Amino acid sequence: MRIDIERLSAEIDELSAISEWPAPAVTRVLFSPEDMRARAWFVEKCQAAGLSVRTDAVGNIFARREGTEPGLRALATGSHTDAIPNAGKFDGVVGVLGGLEAIRALDEAGHQLRHPIELIFFTAEEPTRFGIGCLGSRLLAGTLAPDQADSLVDRNGRTLAELREAANFQGALGDVRLEPGHYAAFLELHIEQGPTLERESLDIGVVEKIAAPAAWRVTFSGEGGHAGAVLMPERHDAGLGAAEAALALERFVLASESPDTVGTTGVVRLHPGAINSIPCEAVLEMDIRDTQLPSRDLVLENLDRALHEIAARRGLKVAKETISEDPPATCDPRLLEAIERAAAGLKSRRMISRAYHDSLFMARIAPTAMIFIPCRNGWSHRPDEFSSPTQIQRGVEVLARTLVEADAGF
Repeated sequence: MRIDIERLSAEIDELSAISEWPAPAVTRVLFSPEDMRARAWFVEKCQAAGLSVRTDAVGNIFARREGTEPGLRALATGSHTDAIPNAGKFDGVVGVLGGLEAIRALDEAGHQLRHPIELIFFTAEEPTRFGIGCLGSRLLAGTLAPDQADSLVDRNGRTLAELREAANFQGALGDVRLEPGHYAAFLELHIEQGPTLERESLDIGVVEKIAAPAAWRVTFSGEGGHAGAVLMPERHDAGLGAAEAALALERFVLASESPDTVGTTGVVRLHPGAINSIPCEAVLEMDIRDTQLPSRDLVLENLDRALHEIAARRGLKVAKETISEDPPATCDPRLLEAIERAAAGLKSRRMISRAYHDSLFMARIAPTAMIFIPCRNGWSHRPDEFSSPTQIQRGVEVLARTLVEADAGF
């Protein structure tokens, strides 16, 4: 098989130009004009490659290459192309367009597989619009109730139900769900989004476990007032409660016995948001992850107690909303071995993914594994995110060979 890296690199560049923000930044938020243009562009590329295309009610796109033995379950691969504001051009895209190139390489080499292959373009892996990541794969796996999903509201007050209808993705969200065993296997090619492979001069990461994310939205309510007129002993400052909560999260994470525990307070919104007004309300969005549930959940328990202690001491009210709490995923041993065989001759190692991906939810319905390639300095979610053509080519070659291995073994 020959991977046409010139064609693939040109397509990555072409897709990166479909962006709300100018180059080198890439911004494609769910159901934005740019997201819709990217979808149409992708469908055209798949149809030109001879694949049949269908779309479900939340906008997941499935491009299918038939196999030689009718009735066999499909092998699946894919990722996402939505991009947070001021992102780069490789996150997710390498898995989508790399999956397409792997299928084309099989075709051009005359490689017939017994199983069909489905290339999946997942809707909204990024949480930008609704604050919840992996929207499409959550619905495919049945871990998000359809009514709950349709009721999600963005910052402009628009619901998912309204937006998907406007995008012409109609039908019942309950029909999106796939039963366990629907696919024979699922593989996701992705940039590492971390420094390990580059630091160790490795070509391929064989992902054996994906960290479990939990996300909370915490609201402190206090009393506003004039910044000059209310004396310090009389204040009930919601902003200071939020600051204490963020530091408490850091303290609990650093005290964890697991090296993989991480915590981030990525959103802080103060109301009324004026320099000369005491904040009467503070909203935080907090992200806690680990590959082990006990250590992650201990952080959550400690944080919950701290939130109430902070509120009581400062005379505030506190409310907590769980955005998501998901278990980790363990990748399929047979697929890990297939990736290692496919990567023979390259430098590889087994590793974990501290970032979560659509594979976290696909693991609920199919044997799943991930293939990582290096990215410069481990940078991601920023315009200077970069993987070289050689690194991408090696990843796509390993993906294509793993599909051949899985075809024989599943």
